[in-house]
Formats: sequence, C-alpha cells, structure tokens
Amino acid sequence: MRHVEQVMGMPVSVDVRDPVDVAPLYADLRRVDARFSPFRPDSEVSRYGRGEVAEVSAELAEVIDICRHYERISDGAFTANLPGRSFDPCGVVKGWAVQRAADELRRNGVRRFCLNAGGDVVAAGEPEPGRPWLVGIRHPEQADRMCAVLGVRDLAVATSATYERGEHILDGRTGLPARGLLSVTVVAGDLTTADCVATTAFALGRAGAAWADAQPGCLVFAVDDDLAVHRSAGLDPYLVADAT
Repeated sequence: MRHVEQVMGMPVSVDVRDPVDVAPLYADLRRVDARFSPFRPDSEVSRYGRGEVAEVSAELAEVIDICRHYERISDGAFTANLPGRSFDPCGVVKGWAVQRAADELRRNGVRRFCLNAGGDVVAAGEPEPGRPWLVGIRHPEQADRMCAVLGVRDLAVATSATYERGEHILDGRTGLPARGLLSVTVVAGDLTTADCVATTAFALGRAGAAWADAQPGCLVFAVDDDLAVHRSAGLDPYLVADAT
C-alpha cells in the first residue's frame, strides 16, 4: 500500500508491504506539527520562545536536549537559538518526528515499509525478498539527475541542501547562511541522527563532510560548491548506481 499526505509543510509518503492502518501515523505527525511549529503562534515551541511556558512537555524537553547536543559537538555551528530570532528546533523536529512514526509502525508489527518525508527516508526490511529499498541522491544543481542511488535495508537517509528551500541553513557561529557545501546526505541507523548530522554538517561548511563521516554509525555523501564529492568509504556496499 502506498499513501501520501501533506504534513508539516511537505509531502510525507509511506510504502507499506504489511497490512496496517496508516491514519494514526499522519495524525501523530499533525499533532507534532501543532506542538513544534515555530510558524504557529499558539504552538508550544512559539510560547516557549516567548518565555510563556513554565514547564515544557516531555517531548519538547527531549528535542531541546537533542538541539543542545548538536550545538555542543559542532561548537555552535548548529543552533536552535540564533540571536534576534525565536527558538527554532526545525533542524531536529522533522527527523525526530518521522523516526517516532517509524518506531510506532514497528511496534504495530510492521516490518517492511519505506517512510519518506520530503526526501528524508526511513527504510525497514525489504520491499521484496532479496531487494533493498532504493533511495536517490539528487544532483544539487540539476533536478533531473541523480548523483547516486543507494540500496538500503533497516537504515535512514537524510539530505540537507539548498535546492528545495534556498539558504535556510545558517551557521550558528556567524548567523549567516552556511557556505561550502551544496548538499550533504547522511546514512545512519535512525532518522533523528541522520537528519541532525546532515543539517549540522551543512552548517559547518566544507569541514562538515569530514565531521559527519567521523560521527558514530554515520556514512556521508557530500557535494561541495566546486562539485567535488566527499564520500565515506563505508558507503560503497550501498551504492546501486554512482554517477559521480
């Protein structure tokens, strides 16, 4: 079964090869969006940013901890607290929320699915025996081309780039748009890690590719602004096609 809905400002699709009702998955993502969207003045995140929340929810506390962790290990390149801006954890929330949805599918006995949120993917099991889920890495300057195609099982893949949303990733050390990389794709065991590492690496600029490659359990495919590719050696077994 394949299903797609617009949630959190992006298309979220699920391809499930086991019987399951996916309605609760989308309902939970909408609930997360209502709590965490910095664009909704009544969300908990917006109220927290204005100093109106005396005690944060357990979910927000978890997201704040993740934000602080990546700010600390990136020496401030990643941050949800830019000067002059309200608290914005969007760099964490998408991957965290979609990973929660994938975990819930597994708790319900679903073992074969691919959950895709705006290009960030959690792939579980195999769509067919002996065949992996295929995840394309888009060329950062040519929308009709792929840099590579990955074949993955029980892994998450996240990409940070400017080709969809423009210069939305800022270097927390300067407050300016990050420079040096055109795209960063990270493969990890869960989407929270893959998404956060990809975003942080992009914020770090050219040094971000090596930084991401050094993170535990992470593999990286990055393209810098000279169109040079930086790729983890450990990624080779997952490459189904490589156009670099």
